[in-house]
Amino acid sequence: MSEYAFTIGRRKTSTVSMRLFGTAGKNTLNSFPLEKYYFSKTDTVKINRPFNVAELNPSDFYFTAKSVGGGKVSQLEALVHALSRAIIKKFPEKKKALKDAGLLTRDSRMVERKKPGLRKARKAEQYSKR
Repeated sequence: MSEYAFTIGRRKTSTVSMRLFGTAGKNTLNSFPLEKYYFSKTDTVKINRPFNVAELNPSDFYFTAKSVGGGKVSQLEALVHALSRAIIKKFPEKKKALKDAGLLTRDSRMVERKKPGLRKARKAEQYSKR
């Protein structure tokens, strides 16, 4: 195997651990081809965005990733976060461009927990005067 950059990307409750290799190859997610999970054109554009911002050719690289938790969209955004961080490990001079595009910011918004005595996190029983 060639030299790789290992990174972790997160979004909500999704975590993606990734190895970015500097050679051409097939992208895999959870040991399956990436196209099995993200086959639409918009998903492909989102995945290639860190490469486009860093002015790199996506076909010159490949990655193996493992995703845990969350949903499909959340895992996609965690994958993009991990990709951006991996590009910085390989090319530190690309950090400013990726940061200006907002690809390095970890989106920490999560679902608020349910509180006791309430129906949901903030929804209470309807008030009745009589």
